[in-house]
Amino acid sequence: MGRLLDSCDTTVSASYRLFGLFDMTMGAETFDAAADMTNWLLPGPGLVYLQVPDQVGRTVIRLESWSTPPLLPPGEWAGREEVEVELPEGELGLQTVDGGLVQVPLVLPSPGTYRMRWQWVFNPDAGPFTSPLEGHSEVLAKQSGHEAALRGEDQFCLVQIWRTAAA
Repeated sequence: MGRLLDSCDTTVSASYRLFGLFDMTMGAETFDAAADMTNWLLPGPGLVYLQVPDQVGRTVIRLESWSTPPLLPPGEWAGREEVEVELPEGELGLQTVDGGLVQVPLVLPSPGTYRMRWQWVFNPDAGPFTSPLEGHSEVLAKQSGHEAALRGEDQFCLVQIWRTAAA
């Protein structure tokens, strides 16, 4: 089992149904043009964007740095995806189209290739939330059990990160 190395919590307002986590040295990049818009996660060089429903105003994000792959967290989640990304400096920021870039204080062990597991839930007292994925328009199920993590916001997202290879 992995060991939790660091964590931080923040809140972000998505714009254009997106927010992204990326290496600060990469500048204002975007996900790959060939990214599969039917997936929640849209990777690119040194970054990963999450698609969110139009109805999501604010998202609480918990970022966790792990020594090795952590166990899956308990509870029901609306979604879960994993992606691998190269982080050349290992200094992370959150990016939104309208809000720009904000550095996050999560400490990663070193630059390198990292695996990221993104999991999210929607506030059962808000919505309804509809899928932002290309070709999908269904109403998304709501899960209970994460109310404390939601802190009254529309979405809670847990991002667990662990190194797979050093730079």
